[in-house]
Amino acid sequence: MHKLFLTGVALSVFLLLTPGQSRGEPTARIDQAIQHLMAYVAGSDLTFIRNAERHTSIDAAEHMNKKYQHFKDDIETPEDFIELCATKSLLSGDPYLIIDAQGNEIRTSDWLRTELDIYRARDQ
Repeated sequence: MHKLFLTGVALSVFLLLTPGQSRGEPTARIDQAIQHLMAYVAGSDLTFIRNAERHTSIDAAEHMNKKYQHFKDDIETPEDFIELCATKSLLSGDPYLIIDAQGNEIRTSDWLRTELDIYRARDQ
């Protein structure tokens, strides 16, 4: 099920590009990084907290993807994606959190920024 969802996430992000948008290296790299972040969320098997409710990693990735579709015209960098789609609730303003393996609550945005740094270091 996870593989099917991850394929769907990658396809969804690819299809969100507008027909006239350039597929040059900078745009492709940004899209690839955002796809990676959504797949990272979906495959994490962590518990995500949104508006004081617990959600699975798959639910969290789907929610972020919906927000990505909404904000795609405003997103120019992976950091924009994190800020607009993975930082806080638009309804309550409460931060999105994860619960790690030790039971600690961590801001989802901080967790994803760390992963983005690791991803970029690997990509060089």
